[in-house]
Amino acid sequence: MALTRQINPMPDWIRNELVSRGLVGAYEGRPDYQRNDYLGWIDRAKLATTRRKRLDQMLDELDRGDVYMRMAWHG
Repeated sequence: MALTRQINPMPDWIRNELVSRGLVGAYEGRPDYQRNDYLGWIDRAKLATTRRKRLDQMLDELDRGDVYMRMAWHG
């Protein structure tokens, strides 16, 4: 299903983290809206420390596989 809202681009530094942790497949296996929401949420953080914290949360949730934005998710 195509998103009707603005598509957030994947920054290289996030792609590098996904690759280095072996989570590209987990990320790509998520629905379009989740991938887009994660990227926009990380990008909207004003501080680098907050962006890092949000990235770490996304990576942890992808690794677990059953969580999206701290909510149970069954894909």
